[in-house]
Amino acid sequence: MSAAKQQPGGIGSGKVDRVVIIFKENHTFDNYFGTFPGANGMIMPRSPNPPPSDPDHRHGAWLTRQTTSVRQQFVESDIPTYFAYARKFTLCDQYFTDVAGPSTPNHLMAVAADSPFIDNPHPGDPSRIASSLPQSLESQKLTWGNYGGYAFQYLSGVGGRNKFTSDRFAKDAASGKLPNVSWVYATSQFDEHPPNPGKGPMGNVTTGMQWTVDQVNAIVKGGLWGRIAIFITWDDWGGWYDHVNPPNVETWRLATPQPSYNGTQFRYGSRVPCLVLGPYAKSGYVSKTLHSHVSLLKFCESLFGLPALNQRDAQADDMSDCFSFQQTPAQPAPPKP
Repeated sequence: MSAAKQQPGGIGSGKVDRVVIIFKENHTFDNYFGTFPGANGMIMPRSPNPPPSDPDHRHGAWLTRQTTSVRQQFVESDIPTYFAYARKFTLCDQYFTDVAGPSTPNHLMAVAADSPFIDNPHPGDPSRIASSLPQSLESQKLTWGNYGGYAFQYLSGVGGRNKFTSDRFAKDAASGKLPNVSWVYATSQFDEHPPNPGKGPMGNVTTGMQWTVDQVNAIVKGGLWGRIAIFITWDDWGGWYDHVNPPNVETWRLATPQPSYNGTQFRYGSRVPCLVLGPYAKSGYVSKTLHSHVSLLKFCESLFGLPALNQRDAQADDMSDCFSFQQTPAQPAPPKP
């Protein structure tokens, strides 16, 4: 992996030149941070760790979520370092998924501010998205990497370029060689997705948290902390309850995959957690600004001076309230042995 190139831009320009987006799986804000002090959370019964099964989180289940979603949550002792990150850096409690459905459409929103899907597509679906952030970065001679993600196959002109295994990220980070933007995805053992039959051990949120911590520690080890912005978020709601109803800003205008979906809410989906780490992330700050996955894309555009892809990112917030680029750079959280 070659060293990142710098490009004049806007927010944070000159102080941050690398962005890392760590995408975990299937938890709402209340399911993870409902008990966090100062956040807009709701207390519910505690979930087993791992949970016994994978709740339905397709769009149809989202439409009936008020009565059918699972009302359970994890607590600080399950995910202690996530709570520590939230106390030391920034936690967003008005951060929504962009699609009221499962993983694939939300993965696409974080790289292209678009999705031709509201549910996960069938294998081999020919749909493609014409423009994306990876293409914008390349147009300005900036670098990017896909560490373990699968949704990039739906981006025209990107294909399998810059695709690396999940475990390659920590190696690149620890050697101090990351691209300007990295999208990072864990394997199923560490992605925090509730258990799926036939996929082996998965769903333990403490184990998944430690994998995330290992990625952050690798960044610190490689000497990249001083010029980085790290976002840790969860791709979709996972079938878990969240007490905040997301704004309805866009409806689905197709009769696929089911005719009953036409005219239902497309954006936004349920709240999920988002942690913002880095030397310029605000300390002990709970962001009340409306953010979504597209906001992460907009942050990259603002940072590197890139044009918007469409109306979604043109109108999105760029996460700027989570940073103070005038503050004395914060030190990283000390890694545990």
